[in-house]
Amino acid sequence: MSGPTAANLVASVRAVLPSLTPSARSIARLILDDPAVVARSTITELSAASGTSQATIVRTARALGFSGYSELRLALAAASGRGEQDRLVPGDLAPGDPLADVIAKVARAEADALADTAAQLAPERLNAVVAALTGARRVSVAGVGASGLVAADMAQKLMRIGIAGHPFTDVHLALTAAALAEPADVWVGVSCTGETADVVEPVRTAREAGATTVAITNNPRSTLAGLAAHVLVSAGRETAFRPGALASRISQLLIVDCIFVGVAQRTFETSEAALRVTKGALDRYGGRRIRS
Repeated sequence: MSGPTAANLVASVRAVLPSLTPSARSIARLILDDPAVVARSTITELSAASGTSQATIVRTARALGFSGYSELRLALAAASGRGEQDRLVPGDLAPGDPLADVIAKVARAEADALADTAAQLAPERLNAVVAALTGARRVSVAGVGASGLVAADMAQKLMRIGIAGHPFTDVHLALTAAALAEPADVWVGVSCTGETADVVEPVRTAREAGATTVAITNNPRSTLAGLAAHVLVSAGRETAFRPGALASRISQLLIVDCIFVGVAQRTFETSEAALRVTKGALDRYGGRRIRS
């Protein structure tokens, strides 16, 4: 099967949902709501249920990475047969949920986000990003809000192994730095939607300056993804009680950790030395504070 496997079908549907046409989105929502029913439906039955044409169903299947509706049905049947359909729509948090349910639902959403991200994190794409960062003169990471925390984490990790990493959460500073970017630089944009102007514009500017661009986003069809030479897709669905954070941020951090380990492996000797030196400096500082 050439399209997404049953394991990452969940993430694929969610990832492209924002970029689909209204009619295609109605089909995708039916898949998310009850994949087992869609798997049992003929294209004629799904056309009637969704109020869309059979041609739209075929185009939607192709947008999800399948050759046609028959292949999509097979993947849905496999996912349903493995009991994965209940993962497609994890229970949303409700105002009256007891804290025990809150713990279970949040934990499940984050576990699903990690599993979905890992399922669609192609090693060859990750390897290309690792190679770009390893040879970079400077690495800049743009993000705002919850994604800004991820940007700061990535820059801090790279700095610990001797790579010049700089986080930007202010668009004016980001644009200034991006305008001065060079071809040897790498610019990383972190945005769940891929449409955050404060992230998109600096990445666009850096690309125009000749820098290598990387996107970490939930939406592979977003503006940010379109500006990036390399796209790494995260997973995580936001709800009323989990805006802009939690599952999406956790999945972005997973990608950052994989990038960090990959870079550290490629530069093992220098990375190990840098980690040893920086740890020593922090340990000495901590020891002095305790003595004082």
